[in-house]
Amino acid sequence: MKWIVGLGNPGGSYQSTRHNVGFMAVDALAARWGISVNQSKFKALVGEGHAGGTKVYLMKPMTYMNLSGESVRAFMDFYKAPLEDMIVVYDDLDTELGKIRLRYQGGAGGHNGIKSIVQHTGTQSFNRVRMGISRPEPGCNIADYVLTNFARDEQEKLKAMIETACDAVEYALNHPYDETMARYSR
Repeated sequence: MKWIVGLGNPGGSYQSTRHNVGFMAVDALAARWGISVNQSKFKALVGEGHAGGTKVYLMKPMTYMNLSGESVRAFMDFYKAPLEDMIVVYDDLDTELGKIRLRYQGGAGGHNGIKSIVQHTGTQSFNRVRMGISRPEPGCNIADYVLTNFARDEQEKLKAMIETACDAVEYALNHPYDETMARYSR
């Protein structure tokens, strides 16, 4: 079993914002694998199915970004799910728009969703797909920036990045994560 957690904020006003690329990736995986992510469980929307011969759960915490760890912990406790089977997909200011970076441990880097997961799991060691949203211009408020929609001229890079992130997650279903990192973190 693998479980993929996309980080974002619930509600239509956040749907297309930079902070919601994790949700966008889970939606793209759901479409790719024919899984409906519509069960309300664990303070999240959850979908289950199979991909690449592997049982998968797709999860979008509905707690708002800063409390994402509550959903992760609830899922872990219910399924006795090992953290090494989890992949968290989320936005990263320190990665250029259109690029992804994979990691299996590390700090939160100022990302409140990751801080919450670390707090609720008690570890910084879990698989991550960081999707680049680039940093704003100096002087721009970070909180405002991550809640803005992508510009029209950014849409192609966004779409390609989501596809690459989905390819990486799909590859990780049947390969060790360090091998997946070597293949997709360029």
